[in-house]
Amino acid sequence: MKKPPSLTQMIVPVGASMRESLRIIDRNACGIAFVVDQGGRLKGVVTDGDVRRAILQGMLLEARVSDFMTPDPVTVQVGTPVEKIIALMSERIRYIPVIDQDGRVVDHASFTHHVHLPVAGPTFSGNELRYVTECVLKNWISSQGRFVSEFEAAFAKFCGVKHAIAVSNGTVALHLSLLLANVKPGDEVVVPTLTFIATANAVTYVGATPVFVDSEPETWNINESQIERAITPRTKAIIPVHLYGHPAHMDPIMDIARRHGLRVIEDAAEAHGARYKEMRVGGIGDIGCFSFYGNKIVTTGEGGMLTTNDDGIAERARVLRDHGMSKAKRYWHDVIGYNYRLTNLQAAVGVAQMEQIEALLNRRREIHNAYTDHLVGDPRVQLPPQAKWAERVNWLYTILLKHEVDRDRVIAKLKQAGIDSRPVFYPIHTMPPHAQEGHFPVAEDISRRGLSLPTFASMGLGEIDRVCLALKSSLQ
Repeated sequence: MKKPPSLTQMIVPVGASMRESLRIIDRNACGIAFVVDQGGRLKGVVTDGDVRRAILQGMLLEARVSDFMTPDPVTVQVGTPVEKIIALMSERIRYIPVIDQDGRVVDHASFTHHVHLPVAGPTFSGNELRYVTECVLKNWISSQGRFVSEFEAAFAKFCGVKHAIAVSNGTVALHLSLLLANVKPGDEVVVPTLTFIATANAVTYVGATPVFVDSEPETWNINESQIERAITPRTKAIIPVHLYGHPAHMDPIMDIARRHGLRVIEDAAEAHGARYKEMRVGGIGDIGCFSFYGNKIVTTGEGGMLTTNDDGIAERARVLRDHGMSKAKRYWHDVIGYNYRLTNLQAAVGVAQMEQIEALLNRRREIHNAYTDHLVGDPRVQLPPQAKWAERVNWLYTILLKHEVDRDRVIAKLKQAGIDSRPVFYPIHTMPPHAQEGHFPVAEDISRRGLSLPTFASMGLGEIDRVCLALKSSLQ
């Protein structure tokens, strides 16, 4: 990151020429300089745009800066709160002179929002490059190679399950899980309406119908008290989603499933390492599904994992992901299968990620705590949920804004400050592919007010300060 210029690098004497002012602007690389008199009092500012316009008007390089400067610039007084300074910043105004009571320039405020801060990003601080290089040098770049099995073994141990089956992405894991649960055309699957659309899309891939259930306000996950009324004779499975890294309330969900003879498929795409009571998610239901997309806690670029303690499910999953090929007879296919394999290259990245998984989770926990320290007690913000019986992971630090706040305006203001953010998912029942009538007030409210802030393991505390200052400014 570029070091901000000193005050002396920003000063142009009022008697300087255009040539001299242009030289100072070029040296400080900020596109602006402050014009002062002999006593250091601010007389105006000059920008590279001012110089360009002056030249187009026919002025010579020896013209005095006072002839083309902006005489009444935006300024702030010494002691102005940071929030108010940030509120003055925009794409056009990035450097503001700070003046004392006598009008002398004593400092300058700069907001380096030209350094874009994304919502998420991968952290490759381990053996990722080394392992990928090994794949290339040894020509093991497709789905054969040591890293696929090593990644599966490491992830199974991490989740506390017997089997982990690597696949090409998280949606594929959901699709295979539904096939393994024997969900067929005409069946129904209970799904929360507040989740990423892939959860419901996978249900349609097998010809079944997603039946939506509202969220509950404590965790934002599927409301277990409403699941039973959504069950019909055609229901075959329930897919609880551990939304934004917080586990769903699994005990009552499992009780309902067992009473009705249903399979439980955990969508843990956003919750690597989260715990429900003492159990890691992905090892509670019949099958767990994970995503390793680039914005996830563990990433392989694209990729996914299916987890289970059922030997039969694991064996069938490995056959289905590899074209349905028989394990006993090469190129013999007993069933219709799919090409859902993960490459050795991707698995190499996954192995390196799993070697540092606890450090990645701890760092995200620190980021969560830093955000909370900034925002706790602010009546305009509702912090991420945390149930007593759960240990959440910080996939994205997601908050709810107070009802009267225009969430989309906040997103736009953050974007203007060089900070990316995301709205919470739209409830699936509101979108054309899965439109359904129903009453889902909690999900709709969370979706309308929810905002995800930048969250990734390499974030610095200064960047969190920057996000929170910009957020608070946008809420005024």
